[in-house]
Amino acid sequence: MIYIKVKGNNVEKALRNLKRKVKDTGLFLELKNKEFYRKPSDIRREKKARAKTRAKWAKIKNNENS
Repeated sequence: MIYIKVKGNNVEKALRNLKRKVKDTGLFLELKNKEFYRKPSDIRREKKARAKTRAKWAKIKNNENS
């Protein structure tokens, strides 16, 4: 369970903290993934595509630094 304390009636800051904590815990990502059943082959395909994209951006970043 995620708890956020509102200090000094500063709701905007508390909302930013809540959004950051939800993002860090991966709660929305988990809910999105469990919304519908996905075939294991689709999950593997998506995982492979994400790895390809990560590798591509890592290569671009390394070339910029060199």
